[in-house]
Amino acid sequence: MPNLQQLKSELGKLADKKQAQILQRFFKTGHGQYGEGDIFLGLTSKQIKEAAKKYSGINLVEVQKLLNSKIHEERVASLRILVLKYGQAKDDKAKKQIVDFYLKNTKNINNWDLVDLSCPNILGDYLLNKNRQILYKLAKSKNLWEKRISVISTFAFIRNKEFGDTLQISEILLNDKHDLIHKAVGWMLREAGKRDQKTLENFLQKYYKIMPRTMLRYAIEKFSQRKKKFYLGK
Repeated sequence: MPNLQQLKSELGKLADKKQAQILQRFFKTGHGQYGEGDIFLGLTSKQIKEAAKKYSGINLVEVQKLLNSKIHEERVASLRILVLKYGQAKDDKAKKQIVDFYLKNTKNINNWDLVDLSCPNILGDYLLNKNRQILYKLAKSKNLWEKRISVISTFAFIRNKEFGDTLQISEILLNDKHDLIHKAVGWMLREAGKRDQKTLENFLQKYYKIMPRTMLRYAIEKFSQRKKKFYLGK
């Protein structure tokens, strides 16, 4: 049976010090930055995916230990395993167990890649046919990553051509100060617009003059040059 120590050992053997230094700069791990103190092994996304698939049979107790790790790639692996477990869950009760586990661990889902790879496929998917108030609670959190989870989770709804929650949560986060929230909201607005441009333009007509510039640029990325110039005021 696969176990946690084997997984950690396998990840450790793949470590690349030079790549780790690059990743530590990329994920802003310096003093006062959003990823302060995060430790990297220097693994590729493909390497982590393969390891997660190989060790997806570890139990939630071991997933918890992995998710508590100070090593970034180990937390990535834990969340990839969790996504796999959610996809294999046979009923709503089993899915809820994984969702509850996920929500109890938001403090460990503490970088943008960890949020983005996990929340649409776990929390967002689970809420497709359920009350979504938890997302509004997360949107009003003081925690950066919980706010990002709130809007990125709506990607699951967008794929289902449901845009209401994305727009409402975007309104809540409109005045947020953090660049990572501007990017997240702009990204989800763009994804909604790719499926229904009129819905996006209706939102923009109300808010484009007050939206953070990064959020607006992300939202209109797929627009024609003429429309981009209009919204950017050029």
